[in-house]
Amino acid sequence: MVSHPSVQPDVFHAAIREQFEAFLDEHRSALHDSLNGLTEEQARRSLVPSKTTLLGLVKHAAFVEKVWFDEAITCRSRAEIGIAASPDESFDLHDGDTIASVQRDYRQACEESRRATAELTLDDLLPGNRRGPLPLRWVYLHTVRELAQHCGHADILREQILDGPTHRD
Repeated sequence: MVSHPSVQPDVFHAAIREQFEAFLDEHRSALHDSLNGLTEEQARRSLVPSKTTLLGLVKHAAFVEKVWFDEAITCRSRAEIGIAASPDESFDLHDGDTIASVQRDYRQACEESRRATAELTLDDLLPGNRRGPLPLRWVYLHTVRELAQHCGHADILREQILDGPTHRD
């Protein structure tokens, strides 16, 4: 069973930013933990025609964090940040990618995201996106949407790998 901090009574009436961050962190944790209990082979197993694997999903999620909370805030290029040039490439697995290393990189990316946004308001504009400046509130909503989709992907892949439901209600 997954913990759902977002449905705790104190979150119901919290400020909107606290609510956004509760949902973000809930989805970040769920995606991170989707690798728990798997072997390296299971985490790399390809079950769909795309590049999507459980290990690749979490690696991609670290890319998402860096795109939205580094590139969009600092205007540094993806090359400067040290990330893939495209979302598709962010799913590519290398020999050195392990469950431990990908989870560590993802935790670090999430921590960096929290630090990067700590002093910003929801109305602050993030200038470094190809669409033009976007308010932090939109970036939070977009990231929650993307992480929620990937958590669903992870649930389905885990169910296929483990031959049964994951019980992540």
